[in-house]
Amino acid sequence: MLSAGKLARLQRLSTPSGIIAAAAMDQRAGLRKMLSEARPDREVTDSMLAQFKIAVTRILSPYASAILLDPEFGLEAARARAASCGLLLAYEVSRPSQPEPGRLPSLLDRVSVKRIAEDWQADAVKFLMHYSPFEDFAFNDIKHALVERIGAECETYQIPFFLELVGYDPKLPDAKGPEYAKRKPEVVVASVAEFSKPHYRVDVLKVEVPVNLLYVEGARAFRGPAVYSRAEALEHFRRAAEAARRPFIYLSAGVDNPVFVESLEMAAEAGADFSGVLCGRATWKGGVPVYAQENDVEALEDWLATEGVKNIRAVNEAIASATPWWKKMGLPAPAAA
Repeated sequence: MLSAGKLARLQRLSTPSGIIAAAAMDQRAGLRKMLSEARPDREVTDSMLAQFKIAVTRILSPYASAILLDPEFGLEAARARAASCGLLLAYEVSRPSQPEPGRLPSLLDRVSVKRIAEDWQADAVKFLMHYSPFEDFAFNDIKHALVERIGAECETYQIPFFLELVGYDPKLPDAKGPEYAKRKPEVVVASVAEFSKPHYRVDVLKVEVPVNLLYVEGARAFRGPAVYSRAEALEHFRRAAEAARRPFIYLSAGVDNPVFVESLEMAAEAGADFSGVLCGRATWKGGVPVYAQENDVEALEDWLATEGVKNIRAVNEAIASATPWWKKMGLPAPAAA
């Protein structure tokens, strides 16, 4: 049974029709790396990260039902968001891309669900975790316990728990190659099935698209080799959706905007009952070199106001057929806030 507090906060995070059309700007280590690569001779400071987040939030949040930020560099940006835009805050440490054995997550120091809910007045807690059904049980058991702990914290403070699952296979280090693409549907299906179990108290699953479109025959994004036919890809979308016993939304995983939009179109074609998106880099990553070259926030804002808005509108159009989160939960439509 969804608590009154969680219900009210989920309404603040979604459109009036119950669709989560959220933007993600919680990147920390990843954003620092992107800015550094765009301008290798310039030091990337903490203030640059904060300034970038403020610009993205101010320009794009009017087009989003919610925005995901982080307590490290994003609290000022949170205050710059549109009044109609809900707020999610990240709870996990942002790590470099080089994975450690087991890919164990950890929580931010000096951050708790209480502080996220009460001090910073967020509408949801987001926790990102790398997970694989092919990982050693000793590692996965630690992850299971941590998710249980966060779920209990969120229940206490009546704040929705968004669990972001990033899949991998410990024996296949190249997550973008065709061999992992063959494994990806199984990783996604098993992961969403596990964390749909009620004892984790996850309210919304933030999940990967279950296929890599670069390897889907007939897709506009197809680059080859062929790993799935279009019919097989659609079936993978259906299987992953059926495995999710909680509302789920798609993450963009750093792909370009046209690729993510095509993924959403394919999900809709498959009849997947996803409840929206939490989309980051597919919306704003083109602004990174614009900002990095001259540390020019006005140039970034100009880019966001044109290309960034175009990108987020394309995503919003692609989720027009999404399923309201309350319907996936088996609840009646809530009364208007």
